[in-house]
Amino acid sequence: MQSEQSTPQVPNRPTVREAFVRLMRDLGLDTVFGNPGSTELPMFRDFPKDFRYVLGLQESVVVGMADGYAQATRRAALVNLHSAAGVGHAMGNLFTAYKNQTPLIVTAGQQSRSILPFDPFLSAVQATDLPRPYVKWACEPARAEDVPLALLRAYHMAMQPPCGPVFLSIPADDWDRPSDWVQVRQVSHAIAPEPQAISRVAEALAESHRPLIVVGAGVDRDDAVDRVVQLAERHEAAVVAAPMSARCGFPERHRLFQGFLPAMREAIVETLAPHDLILVLGAPAFTYHVEGRGPHIPPTARLWQIVDDPQVAAWTPCGDSVVSSIGLAVDALLEGPGPRAQRVPPAPRPAVAPAPASEPMSAAFALQTLDAVRRPGDVVVEEAPGSRGTMQRCLPMAGAQSFYTMASGGLGHGMPAAVGIALARQRQRQAGRVICLIGDGSSLYSIQALYSAVQWGVPMSFVILNNRRYAALQDFAPVFGYGPDDKPAGTDLPGLDFVALAKGHGLAGRRVARAAELGPALRAAFEDAGPNLVEIVVN
Repeated sequence: MQSEQSTPQVPNRPTVREAFVRLMRDLGLDTVFGNPGSTELPMFRDFPKDFRYVLGLQESVVVGMADGYAQATRRAALVNLHSAAGVGHAMGNLFTAYKNQTPLIVTAGQQSRSILPFDPFLSAVQATDLPRPYVKWACEPARAEDVPLALLRAYHMAMQPPCGPVFLSIPADDWDRPSDWVQVRQVSHAIAPEPQAISRVAEALAESHRPLIVVGAGVDRDDAVDRVVQLAERHEAAVVAAPMSARCGFPERHRLFQGFLPAMREAIVETLAPHDLILVLGAPAFTYHVEGRGPHIPPTARLWQIVDDPQVAAWTPCGDSVVSSIGLAVDALLEGPGPRAQRVPPAPRPAVAPAPASEPMSAAFALQTLDAVRRPGDVVVEEAPGSRGTMQRCLPMAGAQSFYTMASGGLGHGMPAAVGIALARQRQRQAGRVICLIGDGSSLYSIQALYSAVQWGVPMSFVILNNRRYAALQDFAPVFGYGPDDKPAGTDLPGLDFVALAKGHGLAGRRVARAAELGPALRAAFEDAGPNLVEIVVN
């Protein structure tokens, strides 16, 4: 008689939802930024009570808030969008997150696998192709049970330098399928510099007579601002900000700070001309906005660039590059030799004269008043490209985590990013207020962010510079052959009422048109515990 064999007992397996949520918790992803659609509803059944769902009223706002939150926390943030239409709405700010090198995990609902062969309503055809090329990795797992494992890979891909968004398409019927628990694996995301290469940089810095350090957003992104200050002071090196830098890489009131490089080849070379060594940290060495000619650096200068993106290192047109995390590279330079000979420190940056209190107010007067009223610890999130040059003169930033803007040139990022940064700082119990400095035209790309600020009661102020036009376009028009009296079509914005728009979203607002009223209005706004809006009429 054949012996009877017992059937092995299979332990209960979690559902995809259970495994996904536990992995989210293990990774610290307890905040979801989203705008719900039908294909996402199964994901949020039995949503954990200790998680937060931050609603954005449009998908670009969702991605912008997540971008700001991830930048402020220096950790990946989780975004949930709706299949093809939702991802399409989000693409502008997804592009900005890509250029900002912001770690985002973007999940999007997909129609149920069982009906995908029939081209169903609300399905995403070739879902993973839609966000490319502005995501580092895109995946729709071949099997439902692979969804939690894909989340872990997505997290590490987003956090690996150069950081950036990744994308997961998840069919609606995956969430109740059986899966397996996924254990968090520790992965180092830092890149150490090659020892011989960084030694050559240190020697070149020590031997130079007039060094210049160009700082980019990567300095602050890698939490290296204080160490770069030490390096500049050790070598009495002049410091300038890279063109279009999206964060503050050096305190702008520091005696060694010399200003901002323009995004024009000839003007960059003219600024670099007095220096024999150019050390670029955390930025592309050359970001141009208009066509130029001639050399990229002065013929008597040597250029070294340190970036964490090998693609940037590859396309840089001249000089030598080291691929490394900025903090580790600066640590290595601080361990290297000091200057071989005594150096004369650069002359201080010229002071800016006070702007007169004209009416209507100038942008310079408005920003100098804002500078006088804001408090230590306040953070500026800017999207006022028509006033950026004025801001760089009149509103100096303090250094680490004091300033954010978009690296892409695309509008619609500033308002929601400011809300995300305020949410992060609110959770971290950081002192200071978030000031969203935004142009009237820029604000209308993502005005729905006002609603999210009200719902979460974040300590922030939207400060709108209302010049009733797309100033950046009108000011830039002569570059493309417009005469001094010519105005590009569609660049005037008359008749907008931002106080009414604020009220419609549940936000207190005030319009200021007289110079004498601006200081008191800003002080009152900044003393408020919650969000508010100040519209400043400028000429």
